[in-house]
Amino acid sequence: MPGTPIDLHAHSAVSDGTETPAELVRAAVAAGIGTLAITDHDSTAGWVEAIETAAGTGITIIPGMELSTNYGPASVHMLAYLFDPLDGAIIAETARIREGRLHRAERIVERIAADYDLTWDDVLAEATDDSTLGRPHIADALVRKGYVPDRSAAFESILHWRSGYYEKYYAPSPLEGVRMIVAAGGVPVLAHPATHGRYRPMSDAVIRELADEGLFGLELDHRDNTEEGKRDLRQLAARYGLEITGASDYHGAGKPNRLGENTTAPEVLEKLIARASGTRPAFR
Repeated sequence: MPGTPIDLHAHSAVSDGTETPAELVRAAVAAGIGTLAITDHDSTAGWVEAIETAAGTGITIIPGMELSTNYGPASVHMLAYLFDPLDGAIIAETARIREGRLHRAERIVERIAADYDLTWDDVLAEATDDSTLGRPHIADALVRKGYVPDRSAAFESILHWRSGYYEKYYAPSPLEGVRMIVAAGGVPVLAHPATHGRYRPMSDAVIRELADEGLFGLELDHRDNTEEGKRDLRQLAARYGLEITGASDYHGAGKPNRLGENTTAPEVLEKLIARASGTRPAFR
């Protein structure tokens, strides 16, 4: 659909979105999106349903994922596009990450339960069978219990890293993530790297190293990036030949983000597709 918006970051209920992959695609069609990337956390389980739902609608689906990585004390997310979903390293690493998320979530709930009426069953009730279960589902349980009005409030209070309930989980380094995505024929983009100052640990040297290993771009047009951070990172992108992408990071009712509120330029998408060798966009 030439001239229609390109949104390269959206989540379904396979991870922490509130809509099934089919509902996500239908919402994108209704919003006039021409190209949509499904990028659930550490999972490709929504790809088939999304692609099947898109058939005949005119929308193009970019199969993707948001890979969890850790850099020191910071959680850094890596968008992975058009990689081979059957790649053995990807399958093994994402399974390890999801397992770590699950047990970390259980331990967080145990800590919260000492001060609030919250059980693990309450959290499980907020997830689908194939969800990548994590803190957003704990947030939803806290909302349902009436302790907070919405997910955002949960993350700003009970689930804040300073609250005493927080715990990290296993994830590879950003460098390992880039190498793994590239080896699987995929295209890596650093997700919202200027979010509330979290870009600061990613120094010039780190960005250069990631670019040397195959990092394609930086997701700078995102509502959570700071203006200062975007300005600094645009300079680094120009220096190291990185592309600039934009996206909504849509989660359905899980976040205020709306489909198409930030988008990617068609010429950048063309370069992304040309770089990939793991799988292809889906349009019928």
